[in-house]
Amino acid sequence: MTLYASLVEWVMSALIIVGGFFSLVGAIGLQRLPDFLSRLHAPTKASTLGVGGVLLAAILEPMRVGAMPVLHVLLLTLFVFISAPVSAQFLASAALRSGAGSALGRKPDEFVEEPASESVPPHRG
Repeated sequence: MTLYASLVEWVMSALIIVGGFFSLVGAIGLQRLPDFLSRLHAPTKASTLGVGGVLLAAILEPMRVGAMPVLHVLLLTLFVFISAPVSAQFLASAALRSGAGSALGRKPDEFVEEPASESVPPHRG
């Protein structure tokens, strides 16, 4: 085995371990966090990094034998990094609009405070 192949294997191993760690953190966060938005945050951020690490290792695998990286795995990685935050945004918006977003059950309008009348200057036109 050449030094290059050994180095690629070490990098692949590190990416798989880091990806597995982030996936584990996301799964624990999904189970232990109190409300929907917190549960949505944990797997969206951590598992995206976890899947990304494993997919990056899959991109490097052909390089171990001297071949070019595979394009479809790179496209899959790009799709995961784009689609996970977008889908999380849609789920969070729907949860906030329905009132299921927080443990308190407040709707988005209840989070906005009205400005005090003395802090708003009168309109003179």
